[in-house]
Amino acid sequence: MSRIATAAAAALALGAGPALAQRSLPNPLDTPGAVNPAVNQQNIGATICLPGWAQTVSPSFGFTSTLKRRELGAWVAYFGSPRRAYDEDHLIPLSLGGAPADQRNLWPEPRQSPDGWGADRKEELERVLHGLVCAGRLPLALAQRTIARDWIAAYLLFVGGADQGR
Repeated sequence: MSRIATAAAAALALGAGPALAQRSLPNPLDTPGAVNPAVNQQNIGATICLPGWAQTVSPSFGFTSTLKRRELGAWVAYFGSPRRAYDEDHLIPLSLGGAPADQRNLWPEPRQSPDGWGADRKEELERVLHGLVCAGRLPLALAQRTIARDWIAAYLLFVGGADQGR
């Protein structure tokens, strides 16, 4: 196992850190993440590592916008933010073999967040993990578990400090 994979396994063993208190993370009871059964370590070259593959499995805008409206009813009242302030996001991204239309893998993610952990940061992490998986430096299942457990802790581990590049 590579140094990167070993570090990810150690982070998982320690459990999710204080970042779970951040509102930029989904409730793990509602959104534990789900994987696409058609994607596995053996076929990543023909699936997630193939340029443009994620777009071929992406759910329709109608599906995600309907789900977002339904999910945000309580969130908007609680956080006081309009619906447009959120993206309906895949916790385990399609680029890492996340389930496209499984509601356990979809959640309303803040685009901007007072805690600094909005959609742009998660997308940055997704690109880094995708690159590591496709380069053979990180096992697919470990990348999926790491991002599903606590994507903010995964960001700090794989991308760097919270203020890096800011």
